[in-house]
Amino acid sequence: MTQATDIPTWGLTFQLKLMAALDAAWKAIEAATDPAVIRQARDKAKAIGDLAAMARKVVLINPTPRGKPKLAETTAAGLHAAQGVADVRAMLMASQAAACPPEAPVAAPGAAPGDAPVAAQAEHSRRALDKLKGGRRGRL
Repeated sequence: MTQATDIPTWGLTFQLKLMAALDAAWKAIEAATDPAVIRQARDKAKAIGDLAAMARKVVLINPTPRGKPKLAETTAAGLHAAQGVADVRAMLMASQAAACPPEAPVAAPGAAPGDAPVAAQAEHSRRALDKLKGGRRGRL
């Protein structure tokens, strides 16, 4: 069989060949009186029908042509995603700055009883960031 690059054209030519072979098989059935010849022609017609069904499936596999995405749309989507990451970083920096003012030194865990609310806020913001990232239980 010849190689064809255009699948729909190949499908049409193959279908025409199969229809011609099927017509020849039916003429053989109509002209014959011998049961063996009729059985052989019917088997041939059945094989032609199976080939036609497979050819239709092959033609349907052919993908539809799609255009490439526009560069401006792709770039805009990438910039939007990058801006979202930058916003999360800014929110994290703001929450850390609010939790630990620059003039107050960061104490070690368990250093003073007055530092417990600041540590709780930091833990809360860390968990919120984990949820945003999709970690642990925060997955959708």
